[in-house]
Amino acid sequence: SPICNSVSEMNMGSAPIDDGNFLLTKEEKNNLIKADPALKELIHPFVAAEEFLNKKEKYCIWLLNIPPSKFQHSKEILKRIANVAEYRKNSKREATQKRALYPTLFSEIRQPDSNYLLVPRVSSERRRYIPIGFMKKNVIAGDTTLVIPNATLYEFGIITSTMHMAWVRYVCGRLKSDYRYSASIVYNNFPWPSPSPKQIENIEQAAQNVLDVRKEHSKDALAALYNPLTMPPELTKAHNKLDKLVEKAYGRTFDNDTQRVAYLFELYQTKTGELFAETKKTGRGRKA
Repeated sequence: SPICNSVSEMNMGSAPIDDGNFLLTKEEKNNLIKADPALKELIHPFVAAEEFLNKKEKYCIWLLNIPPSKFQHSKEILKRIANVAEYRKNSKREATQKRALYPTLFSEIRQPDSNYLLVPRVSSERRRYIPIGFMKKNVIAGDTTLVIPNATLYEFGIITSTMHMAWVRYVCGRLKSDYRYSASIVYNNFPWPSPSPKQIENIEQAAQNVLDVRKEHSKDALAALYNPLTMPPELTKAHNKLDKLVEKAYGRTFDNDTQRVAYLFELYQTKTGELFAETKKTGRGRKA
């Protein structure tokens, strides 16, 4: 769990482990609904890192808490369920084989019951910021993403700041040279600031401004908006303003990432020291 107990927890998205049978293209989704309009409520937008970053449409069959009477008449859905069962049964992983007993469901379900903030697990190292964004609760997040349920504008502002990115570059894993973000290493160990109520308000306003500028470019994919060669000037300015406010919340300004990381590790040592002292005193310290 996060070393700073005032922030929301981050979880991985849901894993289909279905050989692609639960996932639908826009055309496949439209054909299913055209054949049987009642199936519309069983189909949700689906977003993995690829779809999120590149503005691609994908959908999924989502049967959690759906009674069989809603889909047992659909030959196409029954065929896909049968394919999922067969695929899992033939897996070399024992855990996946066991999930063959539940072929109507994603193998690992972590979908939030609320709107959430989405972070792609892998992102290009060329970007100044990892593109992140708020999603509606009906959009199913895949396991190439990380989710923060009930996230606030303040949390969005901190995570999409230069301070957080300095931490990411130093501690995250890598896939080739790309950032590989994780909850356990990057997010949970990140030392958050201790801002005043006014500083939180200012960060939230600046974070909303970033989202507003992005909305003005809603036809463009986030991959293009955050490409250093094509990033719109107004989006760069919005992020620069947010960066300055986040640094103020840490109580100082920095000239470069070396200074930022050094300061963050000082905070990390302080916060983990406090956790250790809490554990030693009460025997009930949080798992960090």
